[in-house]
Amino acid sequence: MRTTLERAMTTRRHGRMLFPLFVAAALSACASGGGAPDTGATPSPSGTGTPAGPAVAWPVKTREHVDLWLHSVAMLTSDTAKVGFFRPNYRSQMQVLKNQANVVSQLDANREVLAARFRTNPELANNAQFLPLYFGTWEDMKAAAKHFLESEGDPNRARDPQIQAVVAALAGYFPRAADREWFRVFMLSVDDESTDFYHNYWLQQQRSRTSVVDALNTLWQNTYYPKFRRYLMGTQQGAGDMLLSLPIGGEGRTIGTSPISVGPRSTLVTVTYPEREAVEAVYVFAHEVVGALMNTVITDNTTPAQKREGLDQRYGSDGLVIGGALLIQRLAPELADGYARYYLRIANVAPGNDPQAALRNAFPLPENFRAAFLRQLDIVLGGI
Repeated sequence: MRTTLERAMTTRRHGRMLFPLFVAAALSACASGGGAPDTGATPSPSGTGTPAGPAVAWPVKTREHVDLWLHSVAMLTSDTAKVGFFRPNYRSQMQVLKNQANVVSQLDANREVLAARFRTNPELANNAQFLPLYFGTWEDMKAAAKHFLESEGDPNRARDPQIQAVVAALAGYFPRAADREWFRVFMLSVDDESTDFYHNYWLQQQRSRTSVVDALNTLWQNTYYPKFRRYLMGTQQGAGDMLLSLPIGGEGRTIGTSPISVGPRSTLVTVTYPEREAVEAVYVFAHEVVGALMNTVITDNTTPAQKREGLDQRYGSDGLVIGGALLIQRLAPELADGYARYYLRIANVAPGNDPQAALRNAFPLPENFRAAFLRQLDIVLGGI
């Protein structure tokens, strides 16, 4: 999953969706607690993590504040898409846990007010989900929010150029006074949710899933990253991080970042955090990294009239599922049936005797789109 603007602008990143690195640096500097950015740690039983070595390509990471934010969004939304924004039944499962713990946080108390803004401004529910991916810690996010709200979203009201950049970036997400008020209430509610419930839940999950993460690290670095490497290099995704996220299901979250002037391009792909089957993270990774290629294919093969009717957007979700399947078939065919069953299960469709045929039926994509994607895939993998 990419932001609306990223789906529409596959060759040029909009500043709102591509946080400059000097903004990220400013956020860390602004944090009153001096919160350090993520160091690339993977979970350990203690929850502190073991740092990934500098030579590790596409390391597997976790970030508590990303999960906290996405969890809080999930608790406000009704997720009815074929491939939902979150794990199937995520909200109801979390509510059961909160009820069992007798927890009622400010997120619960403010739910109706916060959810109402999503209905008024649907793009807020989509685009705001990407915001935590640009921050190293929750303290960084709180510091940035403080400056943004104190300036009422006006960069000119801040004297420090770095703070002006932070305010301007957040104003892209929350441009109106009503959006800023939503953001203020949401930040307070999320902070309370963390204290009352989510922090302890998150730590418990890190401990319980250590063996799965260890298996994923081995599987990814030794087997599947080498198979994906040529495609990633050919699509300008040679450097990046795989971020495991507890609320995420089959619809990941992907952002691209790049330094201001020098250095490699980098991609952050947020995928499902497997509970038992480590390979599920690889399935969602494949689904995500075909995004730019499939979106270009869909854009190039829809007429202006079809775009006005929204057909390009309508094909986007199905295109990512099928594009991921086609990539898996080329790079790791032994995973093809498993990938198909995973997305069919999310869509609540029986796989039958031929899961790949069932996948094509459940996620229909015009044949010309499919053929065009395969041609582009040949070009990428052929190094042309």
